[in-house]
Amino acid sequence: MIRLLVLLLLPCVAQAEPLRIASFNTELSRKGPGQLLRDIRRGDDQVDAVVDILLATRPDVVSLQGLDWDHDGLALMALRQRLREKGADFPHSFAAQPNSGLETDLDLDGDGETHGPGDAQGWGRFTGQGGLAVLSRYPIDTEGVADFSALLWRDLPGATLPTVDGAAFPSEQAQSVQRLSNTVHWVIPIDAPGGRITVMTFHASPPVFDGPEDRNGLRNRDEIRFWPLFLDGAFGPAPTARFVIAGDANLDPVNGEGRKQAIHRLLTDPRLQDPEPRDSTGSTATVRWKGVGDMRVDYLLPSADWLIEDAGVYWTDAAGAPYDAAMHASRHRLIWVDLSAR
Repeated sequence: MIRLLVLLLLPCVAQAEPLRIASFNTELSRKGPGQLLRDIRRGDDQVDAVVDILLATRPDVVSLQGLDWDHDGLALMALRQRLREKGADFPHSFAAQPNSGLETDLDLDGDGETHGPGDAQGWGRFTGQGGLAVLSRYPIDTEGVADFSALLWRDLPGATLPTVDGAAFPSEQAQSVQRLSNTVHWVIPIDAPGGRITVMTFHASPPVFDGPEDRNGLRNRDEIRFWPLFLDGAFGPAPTARFVIAGDANLDPVNGEGRKQAIHRLLTDPRLQDPEPRDSTGSTATVRWKGVGDMRVDYLLPSADWLIEDAGVYWTDAAGAPYDAAMHASRHRLIWVDLSAR
């Protein structure tokens, strides 16, 4: 009887395995098209350091920022192959053309010139520089992905666009084409064990590198504001269960520049939970910038219906010493959260 009971419970035990979701700004972006593919194929040290971090943390689903996009997806395929060779197989992935490097004919950054990296829809020297990809152990419903990257900034409810002396900055014409997303805003359905989940991912503008008009600060604010508005139904039906917001908001709740109200509103939204991932020293910092210091700018925010089993920042070992792989991969740190259905 006991043996029969154990056998009957085995499927339930298998389904109870927590789902590990991660976010990592890899900073693998290169200065020119094709260079990332070249470096992956030749076993570049930084690429292998990123691979080692993914091997060590073993996420089921991971949002990777700072990954150059190319039309045929060759760099992403090469990275997945490299991971597979090392023992971490992600058979499913999603990537699409980001706004970063998407050229326009207008002066979007107000420097008086056109066709510079700041005149693309998102900062970039070439199309796809610093893009984003999602890797998954489980099937991604690519047909069901909602891509809001083409949303115009001015069409976001309550948007605040920059002005100088009461006039649109840099121009009305520029604001008529300027998209909200610096990189992307994606809503990605994934068929995980136990049912469908939704990963909502983005990589916001840094709220610096501008002038008194605060163009980047305002854009960062509204890129973060997109998510509460999306959950409100401002852009069509939104998922109501088992979702996670994952990405780089480029905004610390306390330190540095930026409009803090946006991230505070997101972190305290009752539809979300903040697991506050920490490293072994107890720090919630997710990036270390030279001259600025440690900040928390990367986030994993599960919906309120998840049970949070564990969460962490991959950066230091038990003694607090930096991992070699983390030191050589990126200034950012991979963050992860283990989730179960309530």
